[in-house]
Amino acid sequence: MASNDPEHREEEETAAVEDEDTGAQIAPIVRLEEVAVTTGEEEEDAILDLKAKLYRFDKEGNQWKERGAGSVKFLKHKKTGKVRLVMRQSKTLKICANHLVIATMSVQEHAGNEKSCVWHASDFSDGELKDELFCIRFASIENCKKFMETFQEVAESQQDKEENKEASNAAGLLDKLSVEEKKEETSEKVKEVKEETSETVKEVKEEISEKVKEPEKVAADSEKKE
Repeated sequence: MASNDPEHREEEETAAVEDEDTGAQIAPIVRLEEVAVTTGEEEEDAILDLKAKLYRFDKEGNQWKERGAGSVKFLKHKKTGKVRLVMRQSKTLKICANHLVIATMSVQEHAGNEKSCVWHASDFSDGELKDELFCIRFASIENCKKFMETFQEVAESQQDKEENKEASNAAGLLDKLSVEEKKEETSEKVKEVKEETSETVKEVKEEISEKVKEPEKVAADSEKKE
């Protein structure tokens, strides 16, 4: 039974119009195109990737301050072999730690907490190098141990790499010195040969000069006799 209420009837008519399919296709006002996003990690391989929460020690306030919760990675460069630690916040992907792991670094368990560890680093997450004391906390003791073991392994590998580089540089320096010595030796020999050649040429010139003068001397002696 139809309703005599005008307002109710108007609502029914409006709903019927809205439900009607006109078949018209509406094009989007703005067309979005895919954009390639680079992270700066394309030339690196992840050695370790774990979820954690990071803190930094505020020297002025003398307290720990949270930097963010997210994924912490050890990334090894495919060409140089250098390894850096990078951590991004899970939602915003903002970098909260970004520094190289070098031979002089060490990591140790945070006092009284087996799920946390601390280390010093020259961090670049804010766009400039800052000496930071970091503390990172994991959900399990196993993940914390895995992080510390990987950290130490990377630091030791960089030590070996630096030693090899120093040995290579030393060998290169020795080779260079050897080449320089050979050059000096060759230069001395060339100098000696030049001096000997110069002496020989001088002697030959004097001998030739004497021989040229001999006929003139003979002629002069003959004139004297006459």
